[in-house]
Amino acid sequence: MSGAALDARAAALASAMTLMAIDLGLKRTGIAVGNRITESAEPLTTLHAGDKASRLAQVAKLVQEWQPGALIVGRPCHPDGNAHDMTRSAERFARQLAQELKIPVAMVDERYTSKEAEAMGAKDVDSMAACLILQRYFAALTPLIFV
Repeated sequence: MSGAALDARAAALASAMTLMAIDLGLKRTGIAVGNRITESAEPLTTLHAGDKASRLAQVAKLVQEWQPGALIVGRPCHPDGNAHDMTRSAERFARQLAQELKIPVAMVDERYTSKEAEAMGAKDVDSMAACLILQRYFAALTPLIFV
Protein backbone atom coordinates (compact mmCIF):
# COMPACT_ATOMS: atom_id res chain seq x y z
CA MET A 1 0.00 0.00 0.00
CA SER A 2 1.40 3.40 -0.97
CA GLY A 3 2.00 6.15 1.56
CA ALA A 4 -0.78 8.26 0.06
CA ALA A 5 -3.28 5.39 0.22
CA LEU A 6 -2.28 4.69 3.81
CA ASP A 7 -2.67 8.37 4.72
CA ALA A 8 -6.12 8.47 3.09
CA ARG A 9 -7.26 5.40 5.02
CA ALA A 10 -5.88 6.78 8.27
CA ALA A 11 -7.69 10.08 7.67
CA ALA A 12 -10.97 8.30 6.88
CA LEU A 13 -10.65 6.18 9.99
CA ALA A 14 -9.81 9.20 12.15
CA SER A 15 -12.88 11.10 10.93
CA ALA A 16 -15.35 8.25 11.51
CA MET A 17 -17.68 9.09 14.40
CA THR A 18 -19.49 5.77 14.59
CA LEU A 19 -17.39 2.62 14.49
CA MET A 20 -18.27 -1.05 14.38
CA ALA A 21 -16.01 -3.74 15.81
CA ILE A 22 -15.93 -7.37 14.78
CA ASP A 23 -14.66 -10.36 16.75
CA LEU A 24 -14.48 -13.06 14.09
CA GLY A 25 -14.86 -16.65 15.22
CA LEU A 26 -15.29 -20.01 13.58
CA LYS A 27 -18.84 -20.47 14.88
CA ARG A 28 -19.82 -17.02 16.13
CA THR A 29 -18.92 -13.45 15.26
CA GLY A 30 -19.33 -10.76 17.90
CA ILE A 31 -20.35 -7.24 16.89
CA ALA A 32 -20.09 -4.01 18.87
CA VAL A 33 -20.66 -0.34 18.03
CA GLY A 34 -18.99 2.69 19.45
CA ASN A 35 -18.75 6.44 19.30
CA ARG A 36 -15.49 8.28 18.80
CA ILE A 37 -16.62 11.45 20.61
CA THR A 38 -17.49 9.66 23.84
CA GLU A 39 -14.99 6.86 23.24
CA SER A 40 -17.68 4.46 24.35
CA ALA A 41 -18.44 1.02 22.99
CA GLU A 42 -21.45 -1.23 23.47
CA PRO A 43 -21.95 -4.89 22.59
CA LEU A 44 -24.49 -5.17 19.79
CA THR A 45 -25.08 -8.78 18.76
CA THR A 46 -23.50 -12.10 17.92
CA LEU A 47 -23.89 -13.53 14.45
CA HIS A 48 -24.26 -17.27 13.94
CA ALA A 49 -23.24 -17.82 10.35
CA GLY A 50 -22.46 -21.14 8.77
CA ASP A 51 -20.37 -19.86 5.87
CA LYS A 52 -18.36 -16.82 4.84
CA ALA A 53 -20.95 -15.47 2.41
CA SER A 54 -23.67 -15.60 5.05
CA ARG A 55 -21.45 -13.89 7.62
CA LEU A 56 -20.52 -11.14 5.14
CA ALA A 57 -24.19 -10.60 4.28
CA GLN A 58 -25.11 -10.31 7.97
CA VAL A 59 -22.31 -7.80 8.60
CA ALA A 60 -23.33 -5.85 5.49
CA LYS A 61 -26.90 -5.61 6.83
CA LEU A 62 -25.64 -4.28 10.17
CA VAL A 63 -23.36 -1.79 8.40
CA GLN A 64 -26.33 -0.56 6.37
CA GLU A 65 -28.44 -0.21 9.51
CA TRP A 66 -25.82 1.44 11.77
CA GLN A 67 -23.86 3.36 9.09
CA PRO A 68 -20.45 3.20 10.78
CA GLY A 69 -17.68 5.29 9.27
CA ALA A 70 -15.19 2.46 9.71
CA LEU A 71 -14.83 -1.12 10.86
CA ILE A 72 -12.35 -2.40 13.43
CA VAL A 73 -11.65 -6.11 13.10
CA GLY A 74 -9.91 -8.07 15.82
CA ARG A 75 -6.66 -9.71 14.73
CA PRO A 76 -6.11 -12.96 16.62
CA CYS A 77 -2.60 -14.29 17.10
CA HIS A 78 -0.52 -16.51 19.35
CA PRO A 79 0.51 -15.10 22.75
CA ASP A 80 3.95 -14.28 21.30
CA GLY A 81 2.33 -12.27 18.48
CA ASN A 82 2.92 -14.80 15.71
CA ALA A 83 0.17 -15.43 13.20
CA HIS A 84 -1.85 -18.64 12.96
CA ASP A 85 -4.66 -19.93 10.73
CA MET A 86 -7.32 -17.76 12.38
CA THR A 87 -5.10 -14.69 11.94
CA ARG A 88 -5.02 -15.25 8.21
CA SER A 89 -8.77 -15.92 8.15
CA ALA A 90 -9.49 -12.65 9.98
CA GLU A 91 -7.15 -10.75 7.65
CA ARG A 92 -8.91 -12.19 4.58
CA PHE A 93 -12.31 -11.31 6.06
CA ALA A 94 -11.17 -7.75 6.83
CA ARG A 95 -9.92 -7.30 3.24
CA GLN A 96 -13.19 -8.70 1.92
CA LEU A 97 -15.19 -6.27 4.08
CA ALA A 98 -13.14 -3.33 2.80
CA GLN A 99 -13.59 -4.40 -0.83
CA GLU A 100 -17.25 -5.35 -0.67
CA LEU A 101 -18.56 -2.62 1.64
CA LYS A 102 -16.27 0.21 0.47
CA ILE A 103 -15.59 1.27 4.05
CA PRO A 104 -12.29 1.82 5.88
CA VAL A 105 -11.21 -1.25 7.84
CA ALA A 106 -8.41 -1.54 10.38
CA MET A 107 -7.34 -4.42 12.58
CA VAL A 108 -6.21 -4.39 16.21
CA ASP A 109 -4.71 -7.09 18.37
CA GLU A 110 -7.53 -9.03 19.99
CA ARG A 111 -5.46 -11.34 22.18
CA TYR A 112 -7.36 -12.41 25.31
CA THR A 113 -10.50 -10.33 24.62
CA SER A 114 -12.74 -13.41 24.83
CA LYS A 115 -11.08 -14.50 28.08
CA GLU A 116 -11.48 -10.97 29.44
CA ALA A 117 -15.17 -10.94 28.45
CA GLU A 118 -15.66 -14.30 30.20
CA ALA A 119 -13.90 -13.00 33.32
CA MET A 120 -16.26 -10.01 33.32
CA GLY A 121 -19.21 -12.40 33.40
CA ALA A 122 -20.55 -11.25 30.03
CA LYS A 123 -23.78 -12.92 28.98
CA ASP A 124 -22.72 -12.63 25.34
CA VAL A 125 -18.97 -13.22 25.33
CA ASP A 126 -18.55 -12.68 21.59
CA SER A 127 -20.19 -9.25 21.36
CA MET A 128 -18.42 -8.20 24.58
CA ALA A 129 -15.11 -9.29 23.04
CA ALA A 130 -15.93 -7.06 20.05
CA CYS A 131 -16.65 -4.26 22.51
CA LEU A 132 -13.24 -4.79 24.12
CA ILE A 133 -11.60 -4.70 20.67
CA LEU A 134 -13.20 -1.31 20.06
CA GLN A 135 -12.12 -0.06 23.48
CA ARG A 136 -8.55 -1.10 22.62
CA TYR A 137 -8.83 0.92 19.44
CA PHE A 138 -10.05 3.97 21.37
CA ALA A 139 -7.30 3.59 23.96
CA ALA A 140 -4.73 3.01 21.23
CA LEU A 141 -3.30 0.14 23.26
CA THR A 142 -2.26 -1.70 20.14
CA PRO A 143 -1.02 -0.47 16.76
CA LEU A 144 -3.49 -0.43 13.90
CA ILE A 145 -3.07 -2.59 10.85
CA PHE A 146 -4.79 -1.05 7.84
CA VAL A 147 -6.52 -3.33 5.37
